[in-house]
Amino acid sequence: MSSTVVVTTVKKEKNKLGSLVKAFRKYYVPFAFSIALLIVSVVFTILTPGTIRSLTNEISPVGKELVDGKFVVNFDNVTRLAVTLVIYVAISFVTGFISGFILNTIIQKFSKDLRRDISAKINKMPLDYFDTTQTGDILSVITNDVDTLSTSLQNSVSMLVNSGVMLVGVIIAMFIASWQMALVVLASLPIMLIIVMLTFKRALPLFDENQRILGEVNAVVEENYSGQLVIKAFTAEEMKIEEFKKKNNLLGTILYKSQAIGGLIEPAMSFVSYLTYAAVLIAAGLLFANGSISDIGIITGFIVYVSLFQEPLAQIGQASSTIQLGTAACNRVFNFLEKPELDDDSAKPQLLDHKAIRGEVEFKDVCFGYDPNKLTIKNFSGKIKPGMKVAIIGPTGAGKTTLVNLLMRFYELTSGDILVDGVSIKEMSRAELRDIFGMILQETWVINGSLRENVVYNLQNVDENRLKEILEETNLSHYVATLPEGLDTVIQKESALSAGQKQLVTIARAMTENAPMLILDEATSNVDTRTEILIQKAMDSLTKGRTSFVIAHRLSTIKNADLIFVMKDGNIVETGNHDSLMKLGGLYSEIYNSQFN
Repeated sequence: MSSTVVVTTVKKEKNKLGSLVKAFRKYYVPFAFSIALLIVSVVFTILTPGTIRSLTNEISPVGKELVDGKFVVNFDNVTRLAVTLVIYVAISFVTGFISGFILNTIIQKFSKDLRRDISAKINKMPLDYFDTTQTGDILSVITNDVDTLSTSLQNSVSMLVNSGVMLVGVIIAMFIASWQMALVVLASLPIMLIIVMLTFKRALPLFDENQRILGEVNAVVEENYSGQLVIKAFTAEEMKIEEFKKKNNLLGTILYKSQAIGGLIEPAMSFVSYLTYAAVLIAAGLLFANGSISDIGIITGFIVYVSLFQEPLAQIGQASSTIQLGTAACNRVFNFLEKPELDDDSAKPQLLDHKAIRGEVEFKDVCFGYDPNKLTIKNFSGKIKPGMKVAIIGPTGAGKTTLVNLLMRFYELTSGDILVDGVSIKEMSRAELRDIFGMILQETWVINGSLRENVVYNLQNVDENRLKEILEETNLSHYVATLPEGLDTVIQKESALSAGQKQLVTIARAMTENAPMLILDEATSNVDTRTEILIQKAMDSLTKGRTSFVIAHRLSTIKNADLIFVMKDGNIVETGNHDSLMKLGGLYSEIYNSQFN
């Protein structure tokens, strides 16, 4: 891997860690309290070797005078030191436990906040993000990456603080006990730091890649799950299994490399630790032999100090993989949270009286392209009078659905403008604009909830009698009557409803909203001909006196439209009603005749 890539990766990790610290700010006070308790726990842990040293001196015969051939032990001092040792250990345990409890609580709440922020972020993202990002990858961020980050914080924050305080405290204690042996121990520190830094530098980009590939694996799984009907219909199971194997094998390879490099830290540091123990014992022997040390308790306590000195570095080695995975997950989570989002226009005043909307719509030189360099709609202009039923037809890919998506501001115009009752949709808030239109999409969607919740979706105080009328008009009343709890029957899965029934639910939802204007995008594409005729009558009743836009491929459903736009390659090539367009003998008559001849 080139040095440029490594430097870029390190800079990126620093930026994301800065974002993590910023997002964590509401927990600074309890976090500081938890760290303070952790420091107290570490301090009392550091004090224990000194007590052990004093206790060793009390019970050691070295340097003691014999009385009647025996050395005398002061049991009062031994008891006092033993009680002191127990108190130190108890304080260390209690403060450490409380610190860990508070810290884990904070991290779990922080993870909950991240999931909430991601969920809120999803609702603020422009639709083009979802057009270019796999669903499974987004789900991986909110599940795997947040969980990985949470686990890493849980395991590493207290460990890093504990290690830092422990190192400083132990180094001070070692210099107080014997500066010569302290220098011997410190000689191993640069070697250990070099091992950690080199390993982190090599492993971090691999862990980044690991989390990215994990997102792709989840995307493949989600795609296979949602597309089971198509996969089975085309007997593509083997192909999909191979596709998954490739991604999974790649994930396994990356994970193996990252874990292998990260796993080098622990054995390397253990090797250095044993060399340090040997060097300290040799130094202690030499110092004891030349009389520089006469207190055997110093050597006993120093062995404990060496153990305490090595422990935090060993912990870092053991947790290195978790820390690096957490860093990679942090990078993905905050990359998502920092994505550009729709501008907040909720503060815009309401510009139209929704009870007095006339329904005049004007397209003025509208240009739009999903790719700025390739326009889908070019210089489209048209004026729709209030109450008109406007049909939009054309070949697949002509720009019909794109046109209504622009009308609803699901996408922003590249240039030009759209006016509703003389007011530019750019000046309206998105909420106001979308309240004006009731929309029935070709893509049906139901929520996990009762049938009533699906029909009255996001509406309050819907009249029960009107609801019954809507069910009759959409031919849903018979189906509802067969359900054990009627409208209050819970739909556990989307598969509980047929494609046609789901479309009827979406039509009923739009009728319940009773918006001043309507958009119908292939609203009856999933229902049978008989049901379509019944629904068409309900639609005619619903659209009466309202400006409505109807996208349809079945031209029989739009013969009675006041105005028909015929689109091709993003342009309106013909305009008129059914009779005038048939007389024209152009694209409309060609499409119409192909359906009925």
